[in-house]
Amino acid sequence: MRRGAKAAVIGSVCTVLVGGAGYGAYNILSALNGDGGGLVGNSAPAVKTGPPSSSEVQDTTRKFFAAWAKGQGTEAASYTNNAADAGPLLNAFGQEARITKVHITPAKPIGTTVPFTVKATVSYDGKSKPLDYKSELTVVRGETTHRPLVDWQPSVVHPQLQRGDTLVTGESASPPIEAVDRNGTVLTKEKYPSLGPILDELRSKYGDKAGGTPGIELSIRHEADAAADTPLLTLAKGKAGRLPTTLSATAQAAAETAVKKYTESSVVAVKPSTGEVLAIANHRDDGFNAAFLGKLAPGSTMKILSAATLIDNGITSMNGPAPCPPYAISESQTFHNLKNMKPDLNATLSDSFSRSCNTAFVKYADAVEVDSLTREAEDRFGLGRDNWQTGIPSFDGSVPASGGPDTAANLIGQGQVQMNPLNMASVTATAMTGTFRQPIVVPLSLDNRERARARGLSANTVQQLRAMMNRTATSGTAAGVMSGLGPDYGAKTGSAEVDGQAKSNSWFTGYRNDIAAAAMTQDGGHGIDAAGPIVAAVLRTGG
Repeated sequence: MRRGAKAAVIGSVCTVLVGGAGYGAYNILSALNGDGGGLVGNSAPAVKTGPPSSSEVQDTTRKFFAAWAKGQGTEAASYTNNAADAGPLLNAFGQEARITKVHITPAKPIGTTVPFTVKATVSYDGKSKPLDYKSELTVVRGETTHRPLVDWQPSVVHPQLQRGDTLVTGESASPPIEAVDRNGTVLTKEKYPSLGPILDELRSKYGDKAGGTPGIELSIRHEADAAADTPLLTLAKGKAGRLPTTLSATAQAAAETAVKKYTESSVVAVKPSTGEVLAIANHRDDGFNAAFLGKLAPGSTMKILSAATLIDNGITSMNGPAPCPPYAISESQTFHNLKNMKPDLNATLSDSFSRSCNTAFVKYADAVEVDSLTREAEDRFGLGRDNWQTGIPSFDGSVPASGGPDTAANLIGQGQVQMNPLNMASVTATAMTGTFRQPIVVPLSLDNRERARARGLSANTVQQLRAMMNRTATSGTAAGVMSGLGPDYGAKTGSAEVDGQAKSNSWFTGYRNDIAAAAMTQDGGHGIDAAGPIVAAVLRTGG
């Protein structure tokens, strides 16, 4: 399907009579002409309120399904509460998507919700395939018309459709690919489910460079031009081109298994010596690649970068002072440590780092310049410049120069700092090698991408960061999770408080030999509760 193909987009703006607007206009006109339009004397007909009755649900769905099955998209849309959005997609179903012989079978309603099955045929250029799937709709009462109407959602037409999507059938926008890992193992979405959206992105970007030829497909085309089509049904297979990736099937399998244990979890593993991404996994219902595109406060994992800032600016050192009082005040805001943490006014930076003492870092907020953390992130760790070229869409982290209490909050991974597991895996890789190597998923040579660069860290700073991370893994907050992974290993725990959440987001990053990994679990609690076990499972593979 070439991008020039005509496509109806959900949410397109057009001027129509929506829902029962035409019905209301008819009654007004009848009254003006003296016809009465259902009026008896001076009394208006009773207006129905409340949820639709079972008979109304049955009648509305019957009419909606009948019009949809006949290819009468505009007519079907008139039975919804948003005909302007519903019409284009319902029309595209029989036109651009080439779906015919439609049979819709409703199941027993559950209140006002009606599950149903769609069986149809997709045909294009002499090729045909059966289409079979399940969806559901809900009947509501119109706010102004008081008619029973289908509550319009794109998922009514197909459960994978979202706002802005449409359906098209034709020659695929990109040839299929056979993505292989670093050792030639084929990577499929069936075996590695969370790679599904990522493989679609790789196909969209590199399908025409991998030597394949397009097939014929029914696909979801997304509103954003840059977004990859999502294939739903293949009518005729194209020739797959072979696409090399940096991924490791072994690490990917471990990552997939690990994130399944915790909802809303993501993990990334990289090879510090090269920057090659070894694994990307997400356990999310929305299919969002939070591992690469997430934008969340990283909590105390940020203290790796903050410690580097203190060392590089000559403020303190691993064995220098970093007292850990019970609380600290910065710009009139009070900061606390985790519950039950004992204060230690004689603590060194290594002591406070391994225990993850917030107040020790907050106390240094006045000693650092407002942009010190920002400059460290950009100049030495390669973050926040929006210039990473990983091969798929990614967010490069953000460490803004925030004044006021956010200067202190940023030092402990709260405030205005935003990261994702990709960023934190890269931070760990830089901390353990001293060299920033921008992560990549496919070889740079495929499209002559220019790798982002940064100054990196001195050998002295690296030695101190590695020692502190190793202490954290052996006797600090990460010791239980990292047990048995030594001797060349290190870690940092983190938890980030989020307004409106009962529990904090769980963060964890660590390294072992030549593999660094970071994970995040939303609403997962402390770093060792969820993200820690995920990272440890990936590190055990050795890449």
